[in-house]
Amino acid sequence: MNKQVIRLRINGQAHDLAICPNRSLLEVLREELSLTGTKCGCDDSSCGCCTVLVNGMPMLSCVMLAASYQEAEITTIEGVAREGQLDPLQRGFCEAGGAQCGFCTPGMIITARALLEANPNPSHEEINQALGGNLCRCTGYTQILESIDRAIQLMRIHREAAVGR
Repeated sequence: MNKQVIRLRINGQAHDLAICPNRSLLEVLREELSLTGTKCGCDDSSCGCCTVLVNGMPMLSCVMLAASYQEAEITTIEGVAREGQLDPLQRGFCEAGGAQCGFCTPGMIITARALLEANPNPSHEEINQALGGNLCRCTGYTQILESIDRAIQLMRIHREAAVGR
């Protein structure tokens, strides 16, 4: 198959790539750019491990043709931390034990990031609804909810500190 040159904007950086037009975004992220935080759990959009943000919306990269997203801003788990500091969600997962095997964690964090951008103080029902497409085979979800609750606390503390400056 003939390759085509595309430009993807991932984690704030432009990448020019020569790829076959049938390559999924997941394949390009992992195999061409070595951004291996995004996982392949099912390859059929049923587990959420491959979730990335596309223009701020969580999407499943295993069923997305990479060439179709040249105008989009794509954020992977590698792009969530800023200036060497973990995102509050990453910290929350570390502090509250939201990751056991860790395989689903990047997709969970990315999905929760989109939720908290839209609603900084969601109910447990809203969190459960947002995470409905993300499967975890280890935690039973309790620690994941506790991790997101911890992230909400950390974000509140950060906002209050910023107002007090």
